Amino acid sequence: MSWLVILTIIVIGLIFLLLEMLVVPGTTVVGVVGLAMMAFGVYSVYSEFGPATGTYALAGTIIFTIGGITIALKSNTWKKAMLGTEVDGKVNTVEIDKVKPGDEGMAITRLNPMGKALINDEYYEVTSKDNLLNQNTPIVVTKVEGNKIIVKSKS
Repeated sequence: MSWLVILTIIVIGLIFLLLEMLVVPGTTVVGVVGLAMMAFGVYSVYSEFGPATGTYALAGTIIFTIGGITIALKSNTWKKAMLGTEVDGKVNTVEIDKVKPGDEGMAITRLNPMGKALINDEYYEVTSKDNLLNQNTPIVVTKVEGNKIIVKSKS
């Protein structure tokens, strides 16, 4: 094999490895094929050109792989492809003394078993103890565990 063919195999292997990391993560097929191509290219250099040249090819492949990955991850090109939205939602926080067991309210959405409820003029995400409650069902708070409010039907 000529240098050009071996170099092409190694470069295509590096491209496959970068594709695995940046475009199709999780499949591992592309990454394994890329690593196999790079290993085959280095093996070919050892067998065709001897151990000294093979060692240089191995070192070069490692350096270019690390360099390619570093450049690809630091590049601003990938920021253009990423979704730039920010999450501005918040966790349902229940302040002590605002909601207590025994407080009454109204299911704003269907509790299936979770949904929104109006309790003490505030909207909260609640979990139904009775599993399914329809919209506009009167409810009673049975338990408050941290940020989780457990309710049941008032009737």
